[in-house]
Amino acid sequence: MFVMKCGGSTLAALPDSFFEDMKRLQDEQIIPVIVHGGGPAISDTLSKLGIETEFVNGLRKTNEAVLDVVEMVLSGQINKEIVRKIQLSGARAIGISGVDGHLIQAEPVANAHEVGLVGDVTHVNAELLQGIIKLGYMPVIAPVGLGADGGQRYNINADTAAGAVASHLGVERMIVVTDVPGIMKTINGEKKVLPLVTVEEINEMITSGDIYGGMIPKVRAAIQCIQGKVSEVVIVNGAEPEVLSRVIKGAAIGTRIVR
Repeated sequence: MFVMKCGGSTLAALPDSFFEDMKRLQDEQIIPVIVHGGGPAISDTLSKLGIETEFVNGLRKTNEAVLDVVEMVLSGQINKEIVRKIQLSGARAIGISGVDGHLIQAEPVANAHEVGLVGDVTHVNAELLQGIIKLGYMPVIAPVGLGADGGQRYNINADTAAGAVASHLGVERMIVVTDVPGIMKTINGEKKVLPLVTVEEINEMITSGDIYGGMIPKVRAAIQCIQGKVSEVVIVNGAEPEVLSRVIKGAAIGTRIVR
């Protein structure tokens, strides 16, 4: 078992061979737990509805109107599109959101006064996910969470949610599937993929500005989940052939983040 995070727009653009690779892994009893985003689709729907949206340090500023759209797009549109694509490959998947079965419990982020109804994960119902896996299905998770009282919804950054799921499941590896080959750094005037970085190096690159924008929550989520049994997070380009199988087999691809 491993946790895989992927953006909704990234998944939509991936070739059929990516999902066939997932099917092969499932046949080998290596089951991915998938956490997805959907930022571009959310922004597009908000625009069509005339609802303004903005970002603060890579997090979408969220009020109740925005949250209605976030939940609709993530849980209703993107989640089911991903499940359909997986099932077309012959694999088996079940789509759920963090609301279902109190899967993801959350509390307001520290800067809630700036970003509104955005949540940090406080608990993941790992038993529910393990039950789905025992039935032979891949869980596909939309990152909308609930407060402890079960009433307030929270928009949760997909990278943060994936990191929390990995930590609570105690898996050894988390894979972040993107449309970039890994963490890039300019070396002698040329951008190169860093094959291996430590948590300390990541913090230094955030401070220096080498890591910025939407990549910041990705690497911060990676840092959060490198604890317990989770020993590494790998950031890869999903368009690479058999990328998941290659990572599982230990191939040198993308950027590995370690302690």
